[in-house]
Amino acid sequence: MVTLDKIVRLANEGQFDSSGPKIYDLNNIDMQKVKTLGEGTKHDICASTASKRQVADVSGRIGDVVKAGVCHAFTPDGRCVGMFKTLFTNACQHECKYCPNATLSHRPKIQKYTPEELAKLTLMLYRGNYVEGLFLSSGIAGNEDQTMEDMIESVRLLREKYSFQGYIHMKVLPGASYEHIKQASELVDRVSINIETPSKSYMSELSSTKDYDNDILQRQKYIRHNIGKGRFPAGQTTQFIVGAAQETDKEIFKSMLNEYEEMEVKRSYFSAFNSVKGTELENTPSQPQWRENKLYQVDWLHRIYKFQNKEIEHAFDEDGFLFNKDPKLSIALNIIDSSIDPNEATQEQLLRIPGIGPKSAYGILKLRKRERIWKNEQLARIGVVTKRARYFLKLNGWEYSSLEDWS
Repeated sequence: MVTLDKIVRLANEGQFDSSGPKIYDLNNIDMQKVKTLGEGTKHDICASTASKRQVADVSGRIGDVVKAGVCHAFTPDGRCVGMFKTLFTNACQHECKYCPNATLSHRPKIQKYTPEELAKLTLMLYRGNYVEGLFLSSGIAGNEDQTMEDMIESVRLLREKYSFQGYIHMKVLPGASYEHIKQASELVDRVSINIETPSKSYMSELSSTKDYDNDILQRQKYIRHNIGKGRFPAGQTTQFIVGAAQETDKEIFKSMLNEYEEMEVKRSYFSAFNSVKGTELENTPSQPQWRENKLYQVDWLHRIYKFQNKEIEHAFDEDGFLFNKDPKLSIALNIIDSSIDPNEATQEQLLRIPGIGPKSAYGILKLRKRERIWKNEQLARIGVVTKRARYFLKLNGWEYSSLEDWS
């Protein structure tokens, strides 16, 4: 992975080969500032572990989300774009127990861009062909109004002074005014505000300075209102911190459903809690990565596979937590009581079978119009993961094994 300071240096040198003038003197760049503010965004997700496909066990992120500097994200039209991912400032007035930038933490040296500085740096990276967009987040220096004004001015300079037409995702700060959200809607493609926890009570466990209903939910309503007026073409997203407040997966899932239905968010993202030295929660155990991955899979089943909520509930144990196995398998073992013939099954029935996704379900419907399906090889050729699906299928009158054996 190329370090951000190396990217900045290469981008700066590459401007001699570009059509535009050199806008930034390398000697004037504070590389420690670039590094600190880049690393400050490492818990903000650009792309999820399940953003492009469903997998049983995910060890890494699709989208190549790096700790700092440059991330890859998928735009609504499916394009993968490189984004300069940074905080505007790492100063913050909030006292979030998990955050290294909180006032109660032993945080790094306070750093802050000026709007002109950030705009020039982003444009330099763009002209060097290292990024196609900007992912801008921030702490709150002084108050949210002043910081939002600085962030908006940064993107205004990019759009209006430098004619930058790349993709911009801005994090709306908790407590931001309606007017600032409206101003942002005229400049950026997507916005998000992290909901962080499933409820007000859990938020009070993590932060004594954030008002869950007013600072977060009300701001999401402001964003929703602007989307309804045709602004924010890529909509809004949100993010949960998984396990910091000891909440259950089922509580996160129910809150996620409300975000989709009431706040009309496009995507929910999940970040497994990691204890950070110097924060109030440094002695709280970090959450396993698989827990985050399983939440993404449940989200996928809801959004893409269109599973009913009562079906997805079979993926949770009696305490409200997901198992460390494919949620779709847990659901299938509870709702499929006999083997299914792919020659007769509906699309809805096919999607309930592990190893069969939307594309392969559609492929089965097309294939059986031409020929009868009687062996696994036919299914494998159209993308069915037969080593998982065969236990739930009946082919040519023959069943691979009983569901009890599979359990």
